[in-house]
Amino acid sequence: MDSTQAGGKWQRDTVFHRVAPGSLQTQSGRSLAPGDLKGSVYVASFFFATCPQVCPRLNAQLQRVQEKYRAEPRVKLLSYSIDPQHDSVPVLARYAEEYGAIAGKWFFLTGPQDSIRHLALHEYRVGEPGPATIGPAAGSVHSQRLVLVDRDQHIRGIYDGLDAREVDRLITEIRVLLYTYDHD
Repeated sequence: MDSTQAGGKWQRDTVFHRVAPGSLQTQSGRSLAPGDLKGSVYVASFFFATCPQVCPRLNAQLQRVQEKYRAEPRVKLLSYSIDPQHDSVPVLARYAEEYGAIAGKWFFLTGPQDSIRHLALHEYRVGEPGPATIGPAAGSVHSQRLVLVDRDQHIRGIYDGLDAREVDRLITEIRVLLYTYDHD
């Protein structure tokens, strides 16, 4: 889906490593287990509810993705809070409501700080060189990156979530993945 440079040459339809998304609590208070994502394509992001600038813009772009795939049950959004000390289940529930998150489609997730940090750095790798900044809690990774994960849990693309053209490309690449799955 995404293009990347490898060995000095551009390659299309890159498939990155496999993600283990972990089991965390959603804004409804239930656990989202990896099996809940079986067969789904999803977009992962990292945010915190008290973020004044980047996160509202990032989530506005995720609203666009949600709206485009509102009726497609195979597309989900996972927004991981990097500030679990503040972003409790009730805080996430209010935040999800503020962004019009559809139940069962857009999950706002919280859990132990070390688990979130592991996901950001080692599973989704949003801390690698590029647009990433340090969040409010010591050692947290706050990023404007959106990560597209396919139904087999492989990262298929990484996008700048503040760039509308990049989000348009994400939307297109989700459609291409779904088309591919429909025509297997």
